[in-house]
Amino acid sequence: MLRWFEHSQVYHPERTLVRQGAELGRPFENVFFKAKDGVGLNGWFFPANPDSPRSRLAVLVCHGNAGNIGGRLDLCQALLKTGVNVFLFDYRGFGLSQGRPSEEGTYLDAQAAFQWLHAKGFAGINIIAFGESLGGGIVSELGLRETLGGLVLQGTFSCLPDIGAELYPWLPVRWISTIKYDTCRKLPRLKLPVLVMHSRADGLIGFHHAEKNFALANEPKLFWELRGEHNDPVSDREHFVAGMEKFLEIVAHHNSSR
Repeated sequence: MLRWFEHSQVYHPERTLVRQGAELGRPFENVFFKAKDGVGLNGWFFPANPDSPRSRLAVLVCHGNAGNIGGRLDLCQALLKTGVNVFLFDYRGFGLSQGRPSEEGTYLDAQAAFQWLHAKGFAGINIIAFGESLGGGIVSELGLRETLGGLVLQGTFSCLPDIGAELYPWLPVRWISTIKYDTCRKLPRLKLPVLVMHSRADGLIGFHHAEKNFALANEPKLFWELRGEHNDPVSDREHFVAGMEKFLEIVAHHNSSR
């Protein structure tokens, strides 16, 4: 019962795609690929404009714990404005992806998406992993398993037991939790540019989680305060894009000095 309750609180997948990639009105690929354990996954790849000076960069989007990629087109459009390629995919159990979500399963799914980009010709240092909420816990693990050009933590908690204890103070969450997504313990081990994006108006994951993550991240790093609620990081699109632009400059400078 405890394991069922924990899983049901962490993952809220939706199978139906409320929007389709074609709605952005630009070229894209509807991609089907497999994780290392054979689970079939689905994603959308949006190429950068051919004349973009950042056409060699790809942002790999690892979304939050609810819905599916159909609800992330606004985020995708904002990222595309920076001139990069964007690849967003669904974890197992979400959207058209097979299987049932789990912590290790989502890590394998992110690795498979990274490897799909790598096979398409993107070097690891030209792939930036963007983690939205729960996705921040996934990209921090991806940074330990693969070579990345940068890491973005948007609306991310320090670790799942921390946020669980805040949401359910009457339960011994830290004792019974088996799903960790321990971002804060992984950040000190990562030697790559990190961008932390968070809003003080986030009513689900408190601003202090972002402050903790930022303090533990290594240089070079950037903190960018967003506006709007937890589920609407691009409510002020221009401000969001400005933060990404600044971070991409940091990534470019870091890569040139390697």
